[in-house]
Amino acid sequence: MPLFVKTPVEKMTEPYPRRWWALLVLCLSLLIVVMANTSLIVAAPDMTKDLGLGSSDLQWVIDGYTVPYAALMLVLGAIGDKYSRRGALILGLLIFVGGSVMGGLVDETSLVITARAIMGVGAAVVMPATLSLLVAIFPRAERAKAITAWSATSGLAIAAGPLAAGWLLENHAWGSTFLMNVPLAILGVVGALLLVPPSKAQGMGRIDYVGGLLSIASVGSLVYATIEGPHFGWGAGPITAAVVAGVGLLAFVAWELRHPNPMLNVRKFTERPFSGSMLAVLFFFFGTFGSIYYSTQFLQFVLGYDALETGIRLLPLAGAVFVGAAVTGRLAPKLGVKIVVGTGMVIGTAGVFLLTRIESGSTYTDFLTPLLLLGFAIGLSLSPATDTIMGSFPEDELGVGGGANDTALELGCALGIAILGSLLATSYKDRLTDLVGGHLPASALDTAKDSVGGGVAVAEQVAKNPQGGAEQAQTLLGAVHESFAHAIAHTSLIGGIIMAAGTLIVIAVLPGRKHTSKHGEDAAARTTEDQTETVDA
Repeated sequence: MPLFVKTPVEKMTEPYPRRWWALLVLCLSLLIVVMANTSLIVAAPDMTKDLGLGSSDLQWVIDGYTVPYAALMLVLGAIGDKYSRRGALILGLLIFVGGSVMGGLVDETSLVITARAIMGVGAAVVMPATLSLLVAIFPRAERAKAITAWSATSGLAIAAGPLAAGWLLENHAWGSTFLMNVPLAILGVVGALLLVPPSKAQGMGRIDYVGGLLSIASVGSLVYATIEGPHFGWGAGPITAAVVAGVGLLAFVAWELRHPNPMLNVRKFTERPFSGSMLAVLFFFFGTFGSIYYSTQFLQFVLGYDALETGIRLLPLAGAVFVGAAVTGRLAPKLGVKIVVGTGMVIGTAGVFLLTRIESGSTYTDFLTPLLLLGFAIGLSLSPATDTIMGSFPEDELGVGGGANDTALELGCALGIAILGSLLATSYKDRLTDLVGGHLPASALDTAKDSVGGGVAVAEQVAKNPQGGAEQAQTLLGAVHESFAHAIAHTSLIGGIIMAAGTLIVIAVLPGRKHTSKHGEDAAARTTEDQTETVDA
């Protein structure tokens, strides 16, 4: 066998012999792009201090990655299908390396946001390529197992990102959390050349670039409005973006319904297995990422754990993901998608609701059970939902299928952090104002209300001020902790209600086992027909 894989998947008459090694490369690539989001959670305090970030700056350092990531995946998935899925994977990793190097070396807020945006573009190329290559390489009988491993990697990255970043921050500046991506991405490029076979769609028509541009405008504007509006007020910018998102979505649907070769066949949303699974992915990551976002802040700012200690305490979540993935591998074929995904969403919703018990005296053990439930639910639900989504697309649209799945995932993350983060900030601000509003100068109160990190910083300044003193500082710190705990409990209640509503919708939309099985058999039949035509050609 040659050193570099040159034979395309489409010309192989038997399953690719090194497909499980190729899966390792695909999972590594996925791990890198998800870790880039989660590692910033623990690096944010150091970046805030070093760069002097305000809440708006910090939000865009985080979401500068999210906007291009969510907006471009559908289009870039289609381009990968058309020209080269492996080529897209390698190009995306190289773009990601460029953004990571830039982010690790610059020291201005605007340049850090730019670097994050470049990384987001790279991630938008990589993410759908990993799924489309996986589905192309693995025969239908093994595909569910491979997707389970892919899904478990997403859960692992949630804990691995903060852990790796925390370890680096023990002895290095925050720029190291960008640079740690570089060797992993280069390893992914080499692995792709050595182990991942070339693949592209056969007989694919011209790409629907008009539909692609409409999808970029719609999703990008929606994510922007979701981030900017709740956090910083519904001014002209967010309102305009929301209008563009709504009009763009209507135009996209109208265009796709009339186009002979649409970017995304929107009629798929009338298929209950597809639409139910898309909703499940979106709602699930809405609740999960929103909860992890504020839970890690409590661990750092209230309980006083450093970055590494916080990362270590997220490891049970990763372990629970693998347990859930092992369970779903056995249960999903027997019980069907509806029962497994619905059960996972119920468990995840329970995890979010448990966070309503958080109070100022809470310890890590109060977060342990919710983290375990959320991790188990990810492992249980994500794989069968993703498998159903990818099974809805023919072989020449695998990149589009991966882009659709990943857009739902990333949109859920963005909505969770933006909406629940906004509720958290408002609740914290109101509670802190009630507790200390008449006891602090206006400027200090504004800083303390901006975030829990700002409140801790003001308390530290009060302790150093001769007119303040340790007792007043401790009183303020206690008020900050109480306000943030109250905000978590309040936000988790609303988040849990949204998750519960989403769970009921998903259970109502997903069909029973008989319908789902028929859908899967039809998809498998289409896949077999496509492969037969390719071999005959």
